[in-house]
Amino acid sequence: MNKVPMTVAGEAHLRKELEELKSEARPRVIAAIAEAREHGDLKENAEYHAAREQQGFIEGRIQEIESKLSSAQVIDVTKLPKTGKVIFGVTVDLINLDTDEEVRYRIVGEDEANIKEGRISVTSPIARALIGKEEGDVVVVKTPGGEVEYEIAGVEHL
Repeated sequence: MNKVPMTVAGEAHLRKELEELKSEARPRVIAAIAEAREHGDLKENAEYHAAREQQGFIEGRIQEIESKLSSAQVIDVTKLPKTGKVIFGVTVDLINLDTDEEVRYRIVGEDEANIKEGRISVTSPIARALIGKEEGDVVVVKTPGGEVEYEIAGVEHL
């Protein structure tokens, strides 16, 4: 089984979601199914069918999270040596050489990625171009709009 890289925060977030699904959402939907059953004929009972559909979603999500956690390789970047190289989990400051615009990204696992919060997936084109490079290096990132050159201005282990 392939190990899936994940930050400490990413693992904590998934564990919290799993706990909420098991301790709150699952019992709530089981109660809703029991209540809908009391209403009689199940064939034409929309509440029952909606609750069963919700139960299927919850159970599927529980299985998905448990699978991800079982194959997770949790990487605590704060415990790794600071070499100035771009690796999984670091925060990278970049300067767009065409526009002088500065951007800051943290390289995270696929489930943790959120571009609006500055977290990019390790499998994204920009992260793949950055991995293994060092502060001061210039990287070319192939984007749908063409190639973009970035200079790595800083690498932080946060």
